[in-house]
Amino acid sequence: MNNWNKRLLYILLLGVVISLVSCKKFLDREPQSIVSSEDAFKNFTNFQGFTEELYHCIPDFTNAYWTNSWNWGEDEIQSTARDFHFIVKIDNGDFWGWQTQFDGWQAGWMDRSNTSTNDDRFAKSLWKLGWYGIRKANMGLENIDKLTDGTQEEKNLIKGQLLFFRGWFHFMFIQYFGGLPYIDKVLPGDQKLTLPRLKYSECADKAAADFKEAANLLPVNWDNTTAGKRTLGKNQLRINKIMALGYLGKNYLWAGSPLMNYESTGNKTYQIDYCKKAADAFAELLQLCETGEASYSLVDFSKYYTNFYSNGQNWAMPGGTEAIFRGPYYGANGSNWGTSKQYQPAPQLEGGDVKFLPTANYVDYYGMANGLPIKDITQADAESGYDPAYPWKGRDPRFYNDIVYDGVKCVQGATTDEPNRYANLYTNGSYRNISTGSRTGYLLYKFIPITANKYDNGYSYDKALNIHLPYMRLADVYLMYAEAVAQGYGTPLGKAGSYNKTAVDAVNTIRDRAGVGHVAAKFLQTLDAFMGELRRERAVELSFEGHRFNDLRRWMLLIQSPYTLKKSIEFDRSGTFSATDPRSNRVVNLREQVILERKYTEKHYWLPLKNADANMYLEFKQNPGW
Repeated sequence: MNNWNKRLLYILLLGVVISLVSCKKFLDREPQSIVSSEDAFKNFTNFQGFTEELYHCIPDFTNAYWTNSWNWGEDEIQSTARDFHFIVKIDNGDFWGWQTQFDGWQAGWMDRSNTSTNDDRFAKSLWKLGWYGIRKANMGLENIDKLTDGTQEEKNLIKGQLLFFRGWFHFMFIQYFGGLPYIDKVLPGDQKLTLPRLKYSECADKAAADFKEAANLLPVNWDNTTAGKRTLGKNQLRINKIMALGYLGKNYLWAGSPLMNYESTGNKTYQIDYCKKAADAFAELLQLCETGEASYSLVDFSKYYTNFYSNGQNWAMPGGTEAIFRGPYYGANGSNWGTSKQYQPAPQLEGGDVKFLPTANYVDYYGMANGLPIKDITQADAESGYDPAYPWKGRDPRFYNDIVYDGVKCVQGATTDEPNRYANLYTNGSYRNISTGSRTGYLLYKFIPITANKYDNGYSYDKALNIHLPYMRLADVYLMYAEAVAQGYGTPLGKAGSYNKTAVDAVNTIRDRAGVGHVAAKFLQTLDAFMGELRRERAVELSFEGHRFNDLRRWMLLIQSPYTLKKSIEFDRSGTFSATDPRSNRVVNLREQVILERKYTEKHYWLPLKNADANMYLEFKQNPGW
């Protein structure tokens, strides 16, 4: 809470006229919601207008700049031409890089100087707008009884949204920084700040109370409420019971994870009671979805891409039936040209010099179609069927969906650069320029169509390529449930309450969607063996969606080898190259090489607070080691 945030906390007055910009299609508001200060809380339309500014405090981490960095685990590495993105800083152990004063290009989504609640995607930051949002939520909650010209349903809708956002912003902060003050009232501007940093568990308990009450107040679907019918079909982003249950469970699971439990109690193990509470919240959510009471469901694998991008679909927002929580989409000049460019190997398919590449060691988590892992990428394995001479054959279907490997056809239409129509990702191949191409031997296409290149022009204005990743989707909930219930009950065969799925059933539900074999019996003998497969499943299903860094942190694996390594795959082509069936191409001299090793100590489990904030008053202490 530096001086900027302190001013936000103190100067937001009720007399300010509320003028909001709505998400044009998915978060419509009544025109009458621009009101005078005297009537701001009097009726539902006005109070909802006040509340909806909170939605515009949610950073769009996938579109916060022309190119965007949100994967900070061992999953990605950036090309060497530029170094201003946080991923480069974090590889060097420079965790200060999340802060504006250490980000000269203002490319990060966690902090920036030009912050606002308008529709500028470049003006959203978690740190500043999060504190602003907490202040605004508290102001609304303290004025909730002024909603005199409204029904109980309308009052519940307003209060539920405000409670959710207060919990969500606090949760987003503590997962990166550890326990902080939990601000649950409007702080007076004429008193000295003395709020102490709480333990992580204390913050999590307060956030849980907010999420739980929000879940009790909010409907499963706004379209089925009297108030929601006024904006029928345009309520997809409005906070509902499913979102509140999802974050209630996630908040509990994070609190029960080893890192957070260590910060709270000194024990580097899972906290069982929190895990059981998480499992119960997730079970309630999944039961509502599976019975059809809630409209969320896993998208068919043939439409898997709709979780992340839409293309030529009348400007449709990505997410389909699976996205649970996401912020407004502000567009990107008609298409996500910049974000799509960051996955293309220049100069063969596209210009630009900032590329984000999947590391070879992370791609190794994509096992075989039969569900078995790859033990060693260089060794044949009769059990799984993996053969290092044909490393692209028989893999998990998500491997072919997400990853471009050697020989894949990248240009579909006409090109004057015929030799580079196919991905030349072998050692010293034309796609392997470490400065502006692939440093690792792989490319990431999970978030863009294969046509997003300068020849096929699959990202142009008329193609309407919209990239927008959700903060939470249903597949994530299944896997969090599996982790929570397995740890809460000490077995992969455990389940929560009346919900009929065990931990392993939940994992297999995700595998069934992708056509992958179930978790093998040998991984069900012990909790530790199952956790290895569950962590691998999270790595694959949620790959490159911004989860890995926090997962490694909360599991207390971030500073442990091999998670500190980033590798490339090296090989030569052998025999006849098949352009029609790259999966069957033979390779020789297959090996992996370490590109870099991240030198971390225990201080790197938490991001450093801003020194200006940590020095603001005695009780607001800096994180250890920083």
